[in-house]
Amino acid sequence: MCWTCRAPANIALIKYMGKYDDNLPANVSLSHTLTNFYSEVSMELISGDVDIFINDLGLNQQSVDRFLLHLGYIKFLMNFRGNFSLTSKNNFSHSIGIASSASSFAALTMCAFKAICSITSTPLPSNEYMSGVSRRASGSSCRSFFAPWSIWKNETAEKIDLGIGELLHNVVIVDATVKKISSSEAHRRVRGSLLFNGRIARAQARYERLVTALEYFNAARWHAAYQICWEEFWDMHALFETSSPCCFGYMQPETIHVLLFLRNFWEIYEDGPLVTIDAGPNVHLLWRMDQKILRNQCISGLQDMSIIFQIP
Repeated sequence: MCWTCRAPANIALIKYMGKYDDNLPANVSLSHTLTNFYSEVSMELISGDVDIFINDLGLNQQSVDRFLLHLGYIKFLMNFRGNFSLTSKNNFSHSIGIASSASSFAALTMCAFKAICSITSTPLPSNEYMSGVSRRASGSSCRSFFAPWSIWKNETAEKIDLGIGELLHNVVIVDATVKKISSSEAHRRVRGSLLFNGRIARAQARYERLVTALEYFNAARWHAAYQICWEEFWDMHALFETSSPCCFGYMQPETIHVLLFLRNFWEIYEDGPLVTIDAGPNVHLLWRMDQKILRNQCISGLQDMSIIFQIP
């Protein structure tokens, strides 16, 4: 018997940075679901004594162990003693700041519950419950259970309805190599930054401003949303650069080059994408559905910068 589930990545506009035990967030976060970027997990019931992960992604042993540990936790919750062979794949690169951990653990959580519930004739838990379980393995994965917008401020994420629906997404890849410092390690280090004092309050204030801008959006509010998102990712990267030890290397010269282009683009057209960056060097762009012509102009300009390439 075999089961397969797919889960999308998500990009936070108000960042989850700083956490307590069990990946409980220090501050509220707001994310947009990236439906075109996903992980897929397949599981097959086997007769062996242990679960087996077929490592086609080239993950290190620590990542493999983390995957199997989470499966074991779900089996414990379900009081299930069988074993599985499982595989995972993404339609995008992993560990470069495009939330591959979020989508992969969300897909694993969905698939494990689907398989075990099918075998044991048990009702499938709610997305809210599975979101909370997934959070224990990868905090941001809890947001991948809801689309297009999700908020997360305690044990589980939840869907939030805003005045604006799904957005168009691009990510500008300036470096596709695996990052040297994981997001989990960054969470630990930023607490050593003097800038961490006040971080929770700053994130909460930006969250409230951003929800208002997106809930009642118009041209002026869209510009306000862009400014809020810009402030927020710089706040997070300031924490990285002033952490102890320093999380040096996320922001790269090419990243700055792209950001300067985007800032200039907004000044010229008085419109443009929401811009954000996760724990990595690559830049995410989110567009309204009515901005397709403007989006094409921006992508064309970015593609003229030979140092980068674009994933649609």
